[in-house]
Amino acid sequence: MSPASHFAIDVPDSLLRRAQRGEEAAFTQIYRWFERPVFTLALRLLGGREEAQDALQETMLQMHRRLHDFRGEAPFWSWLRQIALNTALMRLRQQRAGLSVEEEPSEEIEDADLLLPPAAADAGRLAEALACLPDLTRSVLWLYHAEGFTHEEIGARLGRTQSFSKSQVARGVRRLRELLSIRIEVHHA
Repeated sequence: MSPASHFAIDVPDSLLRRAQRGEEAAFTQIYRWFERPVFTLALRLLGGREEAQDALQETMLQMHRRLHDFRGEAPFWSWLRQIALNTALMRLRQQRAGLSVEEEPSEEIEDADLLLPPAAADAGRLAEALACLPDLTRSVLWLYHAEGFTHEEIGARLGRTQSFSKSQVARGVRRLRELLSIRIEVHHA
C-alpha cells in the first residue's frame, strides 16, 4: 500500500461510470484532469521530458484498458498514481538494466544524512539541483521525500534492498547539499 498523495482531484462518480462504459468524451475529460499530475510525477522520477511524456501516454493507455477494474475503494488519483508510479519505475528499471550500482552502503548512514538541506525549500533551485543527479538517485529521493515511501518499499519496487534505497537517498542528499551550497555561494557572491 502506497502512502496517500497530497494531491487530489475529486472525480465525479457519474463521470467515472460514463468512462467505464466506454464513453470517450468522459475518458478525455479524465485524461485532461490528470495529464499534468501524471506527467509531473513521471518527470520527477525519470528526469527527461520525453521519457515523462512516454510514461504519461503509457499510464493513460493502461488506465483506459483497466478503468473497468476501478471499484472506488480508494480515491481515483491514488489508483491512477499507482499505475503512473509502476509505469515510471518500470521504465527506470529498464534504463538501469546492466548498470552497476552499489547495492550496500559503504558506511554507516545516520538519519541526519537523509534530511534535505534547508536550501531545498527553494523549489526552483531544488529542481535545478535534482536535474543534476543520476536518474536512479533522483527517483529514489523523490519516492522517499516527496511520495513518502519507506526504504523497504522503495527497495522492493526497484528489486533492490532497503540498504540500497537508504544509500541512494544519503548519496543524493550529499550531492544536493553540494549543489545547493555551490549555487548559494554563486548567487551571494
